[in-house]
Amino acid sequence: MASQRDLRRRIRDVGKIKQITRAMQFVAASKLKRAQDSTLAARPYSEKIDEVLADLSAVLGTDEHPLLAKREGGKRLLVLITSDRGLAGPLNTNTIRFGARAIMEHTGDLTVASVGRKGRDAMRRSRVPLEAHFAGFGDRPTFADVIPLARLITDGYISGEFGRVDLVFPRFVSTLVQRPTLETLLPVTPSEDTAGIPGNQFIFEPNPAAVLEQLLPRYVAARLYQAVLEAKASEESSRMVAMKNATENADDLIEEYTLAYNKVRQSNITREMIEIATGAQAQ
Repeated sequence: MASQRDLRRRIRDVGKIKQITRAMQFVAASKLKRAQDSTLAARPYSEKIDEVLADLSAVLGTDEHPLLAKREGGKRLLVLITSDRGLAGPLNTNTIRFGARAIMEHTGDLTVASVGRKGRDAMRRSRVPLEAHFAGFGDRPTFADVIPLARLITDGYISGEFGRVDLVFPRFVSTLVQRPTLETLLPVTPSEDTAGIPGNQFIFEPNPAAVLEQLLPRYVAARLYQAVLEAKASEESSRMVAMKNATENADDLIEEYTLAYNKVRQSNITREMIEIATGAQAQ
C-alpha cells in the first residue's frame, strides 16, 4: 500500500490535471459555439450550389465542361480532413479508420491529399501515397484557405491526372455525435429529381459555358469549405466531451486516492496508539 506522502502527491498531481482538463473543456465549449454557428450558417449555401450544379449537369452534356465529364482513367484522389491537434476523443481515429477502409476497398491507383496533421501522420505510417498536405486552417477557417486545395483538385481533374475525387471528413451531427462521411466531389453527380427535365427549361446568360466556367470552381471550393467547417465543429465538440469526461475521471480518482489516504492515516494512528498503550503497560 502506498504511503501517506505518495497518496498526497498523487492527489495533488491529479488535481493539477483536473484544472487543465476543466480549462480545456471551457475553451473548447467557447470555440464550439462559434464553429457550430459557422457550420450551420454555411450549410444552406453549400446545399443550394450543390443542387443547382446537379440540376445543370442533368440537362447539359458532359462536353460542356471537363469537370462534368466522367473519367475512365486517372487516379482516385481521397481528401482526408482531420485535426492538427489531439485530445479530441476518438474523432481522428474514427475518421482515419473510415478513410483507411475506403482505401483498402479501392483496387486501382489511389493517392491522398491530407488536411490536418493527424491524417497526414497516419497516412505516412501506413505508407499511403500523399499527393499534398495542407495544415489545419486554425480556429476560424475562411473560404480563401481552401482555394489552393480546390485549385489542386480542379487542375488535376481537368488534366486527367485524377479520375475521381472523394472527401472523407467527420460530419457534425450534434455535440455528442460526429459521423465519419465519404462524399464524391468529382465528377458531379446529377440529382435524381432532375431526371427528364428538358434543357430548354433553363436560360443561360451569357451562355452555358460561361456559367459553368464560373460556377464549377466555386462549387468545388464551397464543398471543401463546408467539409472543413464540419470537421472543425466536430473537433471542438469531441474535445469538449473528452475533456469533460477527463475532468469527471479526475474527480473519481481524487475521491479514490482520498479514501485510500484516510485509510492509511487511520491505520497509522491506530498503530501509534497501540504502540503507546503497549509501552505504557510495559512500564
